[in-house]
Parts: sequence; C-alpha cells; structure tokens
Amino acid sequence: MGINVGKDYGAWKTVGGSFDDFPVQKRLITERKEKYSFSFSDAELVQINTPNVYIVYGDIRFKQRQMYFRPTYDVPEMIKLRFTLSGNGTIFNQVNRKQYVFRSNQQNIIYMPELDGTGEYDINCNYRFFEVHFTKEKFLQLSENSCRVLQVLAELLDAGQYAQIAEQNLPISWAMQNCIKDILNCNYTVGLRLMFIESKCIELLVLQAEAFELAITKKQRPPLQSSYDRDCIYYARDYLVEHIHEPPSVAELAKLCGINEFKLKQGFKGLFDSSIFGYLSDYKLNNAKELLQEGRSIKSVAFGLGYSSVQHFSNAFRKKFATTPGKLRV
Repeated sequence: MGINVGKDYGAWKTVGGSFDDFPVQKRLITERKEKYSFSFSDAELVQINTPNVYIVYGDIRFKQRQMYFRPTYDVPEMIKLRFTLSGNGTIFNQVNRKQYVFRSNQQNIIYMPELDGTGEYDINCNYRFFEVHFTKEKFLQLSENSCRVLQVLAELLDAGQYAQIAEQNLPISWAMQNCIKDILNCNYTVGLRLMFIESKCIELLVLQAEAFELAITKKQRPPLQSSYDRDCIYYARDYLVEHIHEPPSVAELAKLCGINEFKLKQGFKGLFDSSIFGYLSDYKLNNAKELLQEGRSIKSVAFGLGYSSVQHFSNAFRKKFATTPGKLRV
C-alpha cells in the first residue's frame, strides 16, 4: 500500500507499492523487496500480495523525528493488523483528529480509510513493523459469527467509521511472533504458498481477537504503570536471551534489572504473555527448530542450548511442536 511521506509539505515521496498490480486470477501471489533511501529515512520493505490480503514488512531508519503524510486515493478499502516489532512512533491524523501510538512489541487492529497528518518516530532505533491488510469484503466475511470484538469492529468498518479494536494496544504474543516468522519464511510452491500465507494471516487475526476478547473479559489493566518498569522488563528479557546457556534465577534477574520479583513476574506475563522461564523455554525451542532446519545435529543443538541430555531436549521439542527433532531434520 503506497504512502506519501515527506519532510515538509512541499516534497513528497511514495513509499511502498500501489494496488495497481494487486494480483488477478493468473497471478495469485506476488512478492517484492525494495530499498529506499531518502533525506528523511532509509527503508527496506517486503511486500506480499494475494487476492484477499496485502502484507508489508518494514525496517526503517528515520533520519528526522517528524514526518508528514498525505492521502492516497489509488488503493481499495482495507483493515490493518498492525504489529510494531521494535521502535516507537506516533501518528496524528487530521482527518479524524485522532492520535495513534505504536510501541515496541505491541499490536492492534486499525481501520483508517484516509490518512492526512504527521508522524513522530524515534531516530535512535530502527522502526520495524509487520502489517496484514485484509480487504473490506474479506474482513466482513471473516468477522461474521466470530466474536464480539470483531463483530463490533466490522459494524464500524461497514459504516465507514474510523476504528480500532481497542484504544489500548496489547503485547505481541509468542504465537503471533511465530506466525509472522512462518509467513516470512514460507517457501512452498505458488498454489500451496497462497493457501499457507492466507491461512496464517487468518490465524494472526484469530490470535489478536482472542487476546482482545480476553483483555475485555478480564478487564485487565496494564501490569506496568511506568516507563521505568517497562524498560526494566525489556532489559530482563534481553538479558535472559543473551545468557540463554546459564540463565539467572528470578531473584538474581530482579536485582540485575532493578525491579522487585513481584513486578518482574507480573510485568513479564503482561508484556510477553508468558512466565519468565516459559518465555525462555519457548525461545530456546524456536531457536533449536531454526538450527535443526539449517542442518545442525540434534546433539549439538541440545547441548549448545543448555539441555542436560538429548532425551530431555527431544521430549521438550516434541511437546511444543508435536514432532521429534529427528523427523524435522529428514
């Protein structure tokens, strides 16, 4: 989806593709990778088009904090599943006089038929995002008889009203992260690839709907009230990953990141939808899966990731992926 951006109102660049080449029947799926270098940013984008879905993944380094956006009129109406993987940003849309905040490891579902306004981004960190855009017709079809949060969103979408599934963003879960990886790493042939990618996009929608339904049902409040607490939790996560072979205890980790154990455990669950060592276990097993797919031996992967035995590793792997490490390497 093309977006007109610029550093001032007199100079505009179109970033991203146009729907002019949206796939027709003879081209069921298309993909392209592009690099852009402007005075205000450097960007790498991956764009995938199918008949019902448009996917764009971006890695952007902003050279200036403020950006300007103006409307584009060559695209069909779509609803956006938005995942901010890293970096921070804010968009103020003059059309509906609303501010949209994007923070690292957060997700939301947004319907914004027109954008004309300004954006502010962190210039000290690359801004990485992943978006799935469903056509209006496809989203209305999927949301029918689904769940309350999607049905409410569909009603607003059908009426042409600007909407988000919720005002408060939610964390990107491990399941969502794995789903995104599966889409980007898909190497099936064309027909199967189309089925796989569209099914994974629907899976992402289901995971988001489930998360927002749960948040509303439980009337959850954000577990961390200060930016300091959130920074401590992110530091704890990064420290765990860096010391995957010899992870600290919860008490040690709390001291290292400067937060008490209760806030550490509750905050970790709130931000990453997982316990501390549940997150670490998932990270190790997902890393193991990638290493095995690269051709590493089961023994080297098991001991390299700190498992006490190949049997212990194999049991944990089978429990998570419903297959054995040996079958994955065949």
